[in-house]
Amino acid sequence: MVAGPATSILPSPTLHPLTCAESVEQFCRSLRDKYQAKPAGPEGILVEVDLVRVRLERSSSKGQERELATLDWAERQPARGGLAEVLLATSDRRRPRETQVIAVLGKAGQGKSHWAQAVSWAWACGQLPQYDFVFCIPCHCLDRRGDTYRLQDLLFSPGLQPRPVEDEVFSYILRRPDRILLILDAFEELETQDGFLHSACGPGSAEPRSLRGLLAGLFQRKVLRGCTLLLTARPRGRLAQSLSKADAVFEVAGFSAQQAETYVMRYFETSGATEHQKRALALLQAQPFLLSHSHSPTVCRAVCQLSEALLELDDEAELPSTLTGLYVGLLGPAAHDSPPGALVGLARLAWDLGRRHHSSLREDQFPSAEVRAWAVARGLVQPTRRGPETELVFSSFLLQCFLGALWLALSSEIKDKELPQYLALTPRKKRPYDNWLEGVPRFLVGLVFQPRPRCLGALVGLAAATSADRKQKVLTRYLKRLQPGTLQVGRLLELLHCAHEALDAGLWQHVLHGLPARLSFLGTRLSPPDTYVLGSALEAAGRNFSLDLRSTGIDPTGLGTLVGLSCVTHFRATLSDTVGLWESLQQRGEAKLLRAVEEKFTIEPFKATSMKDVEDLGNLVQIQRTRSSSEDTAGELPAVRDLKKLEFALGSALGPQAFSKLVRILEAFSSLQHLDLDSLSENKIGDEGVAQLSATFPQLKALETLNLSQNNITDVGACKLAKALPSLAASLVRLSLYNNYICDAGAESLAHVLPDMVSLRVLEMWTPTIPFGVQEHLQQLDSRIILR
Repeated sequence: MVAGPATSILPSPTLHPLTCAESVEQFCRSLRDKYQAKPAGPEGILVEVDLVRVRLERSSSKGQERELATLDWAERQPARGGLAEVLLATSDRRRPRETQVIAVLGKAGQGKSHWAQAVSWAWACGQLPQYDFVFCIPCHCLDRRGDTYRLQDLLFSPGLQPRPVEDEVFSYILRRPDRILLILDAFEELETQDGFLHSACGPGSAEPRSLRGLLAGLFQRKVLRGCTLLLTARPRGRLAQSLSKADAVFEVAGFSAQQAETYVMRYFETSGATEHQKRALALLQAQPFLLSHSHSPTVCRAVCQLSEALLELDDEAELPSTLTGLYVGLLGPAAHDSPPGALVGLARLAWDLGRRHHSSLREDQFPSAEVRAWAVARGLVQPTRRGPETELVFSSFLLQCFLGALWLALSSEIKDKELPQYLALTPRKKRPYDNWLEGVPRFLVGLVFQPRPRCLGALVGLAAATSADRKQKVLTRYLKRLQPGTLQVGRLLELLHCAHEALDAGLWQHVLHGLPARLSFLGTRLSPPDTYVLGSALEAAGRNFSLDLRSTGIDPTGLGTLVGLSCVTHFRATLSDTVGLWESLQQRGEAKLLRAVEEKFTIEPFKATSMKDVEDLGNLVQIQRTRSSSEDTAGELPAVRDLKKLEFALGSALGPQAFSKLVRILEAFSSLQHLDLDSLSENKIGDEGVAQLSATFPQLKALETLNLSQNNITDVGACKLAKALPSLAASLVRLSLYNNYICDAGAESLAHVLPDMVSLRVLEMWTPTIPFGVQEHLQQLDSRIILR
């Protein structure tokens, strides 16, 4: 569906000569032939997408778990040249005989498995000459409870390899592990095998062991040491813990708007219906919600499939406005010609497998051979490209979620009181539902609430669909008892999606009425569909809102859409992303919107915790200075003009260097009232920093609080500070100098200037370097001095 490595820029090297037995060469040729085979139809459509270098960071929870960091849009660094280039570059830097672990992460449907297949294809075409063998292994073929594994069982599983493997091949692999690329695709399906990072594992490769033990050996670099281990996975659950020691972590970015358009055009080229290309694009663009989902290759393909079917029937057709409607439209025709009970049986199977974190099926798991033949013929399940012939998988993870939700909507086995837990909005403390099938909540609400004739009734008939009436009442009571303003922000977004899928005016209005006026999404990733649903809700609520969009990874289009809404009166966003938006609006000549966005943007209060924060703040001030010198624009930027509180907390390593950059722009903040340079990790700006800061006092006319505690200030800095303080005589209320290295001379100079400080109420100056006798004397001089 999507292309992997951008290999066109690479040379076509000859294969590495294998000085080995004929059997090894034959196996290599057969493996190349297998990977070079491309699927026909939509599966073979190649549209290149980007990989973005990402990092893991500690979770905000109390545990030691790690999670995928949410990068600002300006921070995203696409891996130029694709994964093939990444593999070539990183292999050159690694130490000899050291295993290299690379992870490629992404949500379901983003094209991770196609990346893995494209890497195999690149090797088969001679694009990865540093590897003699590439083994691409789908993890759903491995997770069999009770099985024991040897390394050769992992590499040469029956059905995974094109021919029987002789001992010479395995011996060659053991001798040259640095020439091996091992790809474990869909690694999250082994999530139940947690803890293998700390499992005991010997260095041997031949002895049988559990799958956990074998994985432990690979990750602990004891088995096949020196190979390259490439994982693809969804970033959820305990997986990030397993990747904490990965050498590189990338994320599949999904389709851009242009790439989605390219995919639609190629889909209809492949299907031989080029006359429908422009009309299909128009259908997609007429449904902004589905258009927002087109960054997902899986949804993009589903839209193309339904558009193709609709356009063959009626050129005036329209796409549905929800994901539920999209999949009802796709499955409706299949349901009409299915064996009795086939769709419901397949739905139950999808749910049962999802509860066990599986997406693959064996032939004997189907209700009957007839159901299996129907599901394969209709494209609901398909053989795995890299697995045994008897293994089948759902055609997409999203389809499995839809079928799982269909089972919940129809099943009499699910008790009414249990149904709300599957929305995952208010998780239970005991035996919580883990929501592995993460698309189920939205589909469940859509199936239960949307009008029966064109939803559930279109799939199972109106008579069978009436069983969902009682479930609709249960979910209505539950959802209307929820108070949106009290939900954690990620669950609030999920509630908005559920309400959108429901197409129920009463439920939608209930959610809108409960939205708080101040919405902070700080640290919560906002995808294009999130942005669309949020914007629709804000616009329909009929009230004003302020938004905090920092550290959400929101794309420039989404940011512009949200902050351009008339109901959004104030917003915070990452400085670099906001500046990028301003530049884009200016280039497009949207002066009115640019002025509105500038007026709404605020950085109050601002806390600098990294060098990037200081640099971004400097860029903001530079924009203001450029504006002030321009003939067609005048006045201060509201964000700069109205900043009242600024905290600086970079620590001792970067503090002195970063402060010298910060102090050069401080005078731009004419309304600054609170400047806090105290940090638990100690900024250590020292006497030089104090001297630089003191020079800005004449411009900081509104400064009321100045905290210089724990900054390595000595008598030299204290004396310079004392000379400059009269510039703040009319404004400064509180000055803190705790835990510095000020002695009696510095303290005396500060005390002598106090009579001029008419507005000062408190001078906090406790420090162990001031002699006790001097402390008593200072307090007698002025009661505003606090030394304890």
